[in-house]
Amino acid sequence: MGHNIMETVLGALVLAVAALFMGFAYSSSDLHQVKGYVVSANFPMIDGLKEGSDVKVNGVKIGSIASQDLITDPGQNQYMVNVKMTIDPKVRLPADTIAMVASESLLGGKYMSLEVGVEEDLIDANGNGRITRTQAPMRLDDLIGQMIYSKKSDGGSSAKNAESAHP
Repeated sequence: MGHNIMETVLGALVLAVAALFMGFAYSSSDLHQVKGYVVSANFPMIDGLKEGSDVKVNGVKIGSIASQDLITDPGQNQYMVNVKMTIDPKVRLPADTIAMVASESLLGGKYMSLEVGVEEDLIDANGNGRITRTQAPMRLDDLIGQMIYSKKSDGGSSAKNAESAHP
């Protein structure tokens, strides 16, 4: 009977330590949504960017992706993606800030990278702010294709140049 009580106490201790570990991991992982003002930007594509992804300036998290919607209204922005970001109210962005979708690593996830501009005018912090300068993400398969085709075209031209150099 004493053996069962010891197992129960040990099991409760293990569960308590696991709960403490999970609480510490969550609080130190930056998984929380940032509360602040909303800024939007339009992109031709956002491959791999998800709601809740980080918004960073110089590698420091300053916000989160709040939503992303396909624009279906006819016009110049039709079929572009409208991304809404929640930005920390302590961070005020210049009007010429550039937004781009960046990769965490070669095979990792995506995040929104903001390159802060130099203008004195700031983006509105009233929820109607817009970033007008955006850059779509580089796609890995497109980069590999460019590299393969550029090597083929370089190889052919350098071989012709070598033949013409020797009589």
